[in-house]
Amino acid sequence: MISADNVFGAGVSIALLIAVIAFTMTARRLPPAVVAVPAAVLVVATGLTSWSSAADELDFMAPTIGFLAAMLVVADVCARTGVFAWVGSLMSRWSRDSPNRLLRIVFAAAAIVTAILSLDATIVLLTPLAVDTARRIGARVAPVGYASAHLANSASTLMPVSNLTNLIAFSATGLTFLGFTATMAAPWIVAIVVEFIVFRVFFADDLRARPTTSGSSGTPSSSGERDTPRPPRWTLTCLGILLIGFLVAEPLGIPLVGVATIGAVLMAVPLLVAAPRSDTIHVLRAANVPFLAFVAALGVVILPVREGPLGDAVAGLIPSGSGLLALLAVAALAAVLANVLNNLPATLLLVPLVAHQPALVLAVLLGVNIGPNLAYFGSLATLLWRDVMHRQALPPPSRRYLQLGLLSVPPTLIAAVVALWISLQVS
Repeated sequence: MISADNVFGAGVSIALLIAVIAFTMTARRLPPAVVAVPAAVLVVATGLTSWSSAADELDFMAPTIGFLAAMLVVADVCARTGVFAWVGSLMSRWSRDSPNRLLRIVFAAAAIVTAILSLDATIVLLTPLAVDTARRIGARVAPVGYASAHLANSASTLMPVSNLTNLIAFSATGLTFLGFTATMAAPWIVAIVVEFIVFRVFFADDLRARPTTSGSSGTPSSSGERDTPRPPRWTLTCLGILLIGFLVAEPLGIPLVGVATIGAVLMAVPLLVAAPRSDTIHVLRAANVPFLAFVAALGVVILPVREGPLGDAVAGLIPSGSGLLALLAVAALAAVLANVLNNLPATLLLVPLVAHQPALVLAVLLGVNIGPNLAYFGSLATLLWRDVMHRQALPPPSRRYLQLGLLSVPPTLIAAVVALWISLQVS
């Protein structure tokens, strides 16, 4: 029987969670940790959850948070050493002033960047490049702008490193890094293909529009080899070594956070040698400690929700099997919760409830990664994308984003879940 205290505690924790998410959505200057950390302290101090439960949750999330910090540094080094400037020059050259070709290039680039460097790198670093390239060739910006947002979510299912949600759920899948990637490869490819088809239909008029300019001075915007910066070989080599390290780490008993940390240090060495003091400070800022504190605090705030009546109600909706219908049901539930609670709290809520069945954990990841394409508040990455687009003087209309989400999310999620089911049958 559910006690009045449990109901009250769950209500307070849900109110705190809503307040944290609302602040995250609306605050422009202050980091969300400003509200999330006091909320976590309040949850523990008022007895909504025990100190031991909070400590256990933080201990469980510590490797994930450490890994996230290292990958934030990796993405920052890639930006500072010219990886994204190089990618942007290639996009401009290869597009040949064609909006359709540029959309294909942005889809491919966003899928790869998201898979390797995480969705935040796609949002913060690739979106401005895609927008700038579209402007340079005179194409309409909306298709490539929205593509970076959708691919940051939909293409974040391939590797454990692609999304914070994957990192949180990774240990519950019972898979190795390579096993996870191999299992999710088919859903990843299918999701990208379905998204691309939807984009071609939804943005048909934008893609048919003739370019308004053709680069500067009437010449093609892709101005040739002389304007293409040299690829940053050291950084790209380190990225390759880092990916190999992820693949071989677990058989050797090396934690992923250790591999990511070594990779981040190795990539940052040339910068640190050139300017030790200033670049050390820059690396520490790139690790984004306030965001790490926000993630840790959110794990504590969600505890009373997970342990209370809402957690019991959600647990009652989870099917016992792992067949196709069960996978579809769990993925749909995860997508709904991601759009109600945001995908990070939804992951923290759902993963412990399905940890007994690794196939359902993977279905949850499809739901919390693809589902946020429905609405702005579905994921932190989408909220960040909205801010990036505002800074580009291209505020995306909420109605159009919702229309695109309603058209793309259902078929993409269903197709990805079917691909997951087939992948599981084969493996």
